[in-house]
Formats: sequence, C-alpha cells, structure tokens
Amino acid sequence: MNIKKKPIWISHKFIQICQRHRLKITPQRVAIYQNLLGMNTHPTADAVYQILRKEYPYISFDTVNRTLLTFTEIGVLDVVEIFSGAKRFDTDLTPHHHLHCLKCGNVYDFHSETYDNLTVPKGIQQQFQVVSKRVILKGFCRKCQNENPQKRLETAESRGG
Repeated sequence: MNIKKKPIWISHKFIQICQRHRLKITPQRVAIYQNLLGMNTHPTADAVYQILRKEYPYISFDTVNRTLLTFTEIGVLDVVEIFSGAKRFDTDLTPHHHLHCLKCGNVYDFHSETYDNLTVPKGIQQQFQVVSKRVILKGFCRKCQNENPQKRLETAESRGG
C-alpha cells in the first residue's frame, strides 16, 4: 500500500525567524505552525493539542504548549489578552483589536482606525516605551445575547466583567 504524506508547506519567513533564534525546524513545530495558520479562533494550547494528536498520536500536550510559548517569544504568534481561563493564541500579527465574549469566552478580531490612532497618555509615555496598542472590548456575542439577561449578568460578574 502506498501512503501519501501531506505536503509540508511553511513560509520562508517562518523558517528565517526560527533560524534566527536557533530553533530547529522539527516535524512537530511545522505541524503546530501549519495547524495554527488554518485557525481564526484564537485557540488554546489544549485545542491545538486535540487537533494534532489525531495525526500525531504520540505528541504530548507539553510539547504543544512549550512550542506555542516559544512561538510567542520569537514573534511567530501572539498571546491574546484574556480575562479568565487558558491562554489563547493569535496568528494574526497585523494591528487589530479584540472583542471578548464574557459568556462563551470566544475572542473576535476587529479593525478600527480610531483605536489604532489612540494617543498614549503622557504619563505612560514618560514611564514606558510603548511598542504597540490593542484595545480589548468585553461584551456578549450575538449568539450569547439571546440568553437570559440575569444569566448573562452572573456570567459577566464571575469573569470579572
């Protein structure tokens, strides 16, 4: 029986960044990177692990988690600002903002020139060198808006909203 392997496609930029940081291009790292590129859901390490273990049954959660954290350190991924629960990862490194649903926990991207152009207060400019800005809005997505208002309020309070 002839088994075809999936073609491995990774960008030259990914390879260059890994090489610049002396990071080997392993099959596990490539698989994690490739799977992330197909996601726009800001997955947790566990979500990535659950997908990968179907194709790589011997990959460990620790390998996935450490790789994701390494990818954030070298600038291949970004960690999404969250208010509760596990870290979420973002493959979109372009300037954008997030809306975090307090009920279901999903994180949604949005773009806004107004938010992109917010002025950093002088007190902060004097104490920090700001390298990027991201606005995070908390609220309820359309699906969760249809739930009982009292339940929404309780959920928001329990998540620090």
